[in-house]
Amino acid sequence: MALSQKLSARLSQKLILTPSLQQAIKLLPMTTVELSELLTQEMVENPLLEELADDTPVQETPQEAEAEAAEKKAEEKGDTWDDADYEYFFGEYLDDGYRPKQAVEVRELPPIENTLSSKGSLADHLMWQLDLQTTDETTRDIGEAIVGNVDDDGYLAASIDEIAALGPWPVAAVERALTYVQSFDPIGVAARDPQECLLLQLRAHGFGGSAVETLVQEHLPLLQNHRVPELAKVMGLTQEEIKAHLEVIRHLDPKPGARYTPADSQYVIPDVYIIKTEEGYRAVLNEDGLPLLRISPVYRRLLDKDKGTETSDETRAYVKDKFRSALWLLKSVDQRQKTIIKVATSIITFQREFLDLGIEHLRPLVLRDVANDIGMHESTVSRVVNNKYMHTPQGVYEMKFFFHSGISSSYGENVSSVTIKQRIRKIIEAEDPKRPLSDSKIMQMLQREGLVLARRTIAKYREELKIPTSSQRKVFV
Repeated sequence: MALSQKLSARLSQKLILTPSLQQAIKLLPMTTVELSELLTQEMVENPLLEELADDTPVQETPQEAEAEAAEKKAEEKGDTWDDADYEYFFGEYLDDGYRPKQAVEVRELPPIENTLSSKGSLADHLMWQLDLQTTDETTRDIGEAIVGNVDDDGYLAASIDEIAALGPWPVAAVERALTYVQSFDPIGVAARDPQECLLLQLRAHGFGGSAVETLVQEHLPLLQNHRVPELAKVMGLTQEEIKAHLEVIRHLDPKPGARYTPADSQYVIPDVYIIKTEEGYRAVLNEDGLPLLRISPVYRRLLDKDKGTETSDETRAYVKDKFRSALWLLKSVDQRQKTIIKVATSIITFQREFLDLGIEHLRPLVLRDVANDIGMHESTVSRVVNNKYMHTPQGVYEMKFFFHSGISSSYGENVSSVTIKQRIRKIIEAEDPKRPLSDSKIMQMLQREGLVLARRTIAKYREELKIPTSSQRKVFV
């Protein structure tokens, strides 16, 4: 069979992500803070982007007037550009660029006296005591290694052998140093497990050798499950005596280091505000902090050969490339803001009862519902709601909070899983602490309300709410 070369034409469709499309997709999941940082970085890298001051009135400058007149003159003579008609596609961005529609609020920052450069940690507190009370160099070195392996709750995260392997220290010396560190404040620090932590606190408060110490040391599993009758039988005490010992244990701290490592407050800046008006609810973007951008008219004049400026072809090519990048950035930002408004408006349509009445009236909602409502793909909606928050009349919620599954009730309506969890929480809060409700009892109560759920589903929701079992919730008085 002879080999031969042939030319043939074939028509096919392919999905190609252009750089501009990639940029638009990249901007969608960004928060307002991240977008502000990106725009600031783009202004540094692209000289054609410039920022207007917050108090600068939006009016036509002499340079812009000159540029507009030159552009009209160029239109009469013909397009001086070699590329597409950018004036037609990006006319609304050329003069002032993208600017937030809302007035920027000037916020007063807290005084510098109220700002701490750093916060004291548990390790700092322990090292301060170690330096203050220790003169032996070896004990101090071992103690420093122990402090370095204490977690935020105050527990020792490494074994004795692992700490001994960190230096030329015998195991006996490490155990002596650990006993020394365990005498520091807070009481119970550097314990290897919760049982040792409680025992250290009991002995420090004078309960060493008592029945309370025996409870913690020998019968901790029964103690954790509140098995008072069995504890009384095993220890040969009355239930009243066991309850008195339990009251002592309740005043102990199972996480002694937590008070020295408080969690930093995370302040959420809403990306969208839901405002109630006479016509209904309206979504407004939070554009506070976004820079006011526009295309620099000075650099734009370098692109026109008819303005009498002597510009080399290399300079014009550089300016043209930066001009194109700046236009696509402004276009992508504007498209991002419009898409967020569309998604937020669609959420308002589906969750109007929640906005009026609260979380118990939250409707089941999936990404497909919003995507079909606004005529976009589910992946686009997913990117929009990622890491963004909405300020609603019912509080600040993550946009993903409004998307969850639903359960059919006996009345033919779909009930949100979040609403069911809220109902379970209220049932448990209203129960008798002496006789807590089991998962089966809660299931029967919900069935009487028309919510048919399995017992394992109730257990799953209860665990997601971080609510212990009925035996662990039982209180003995």
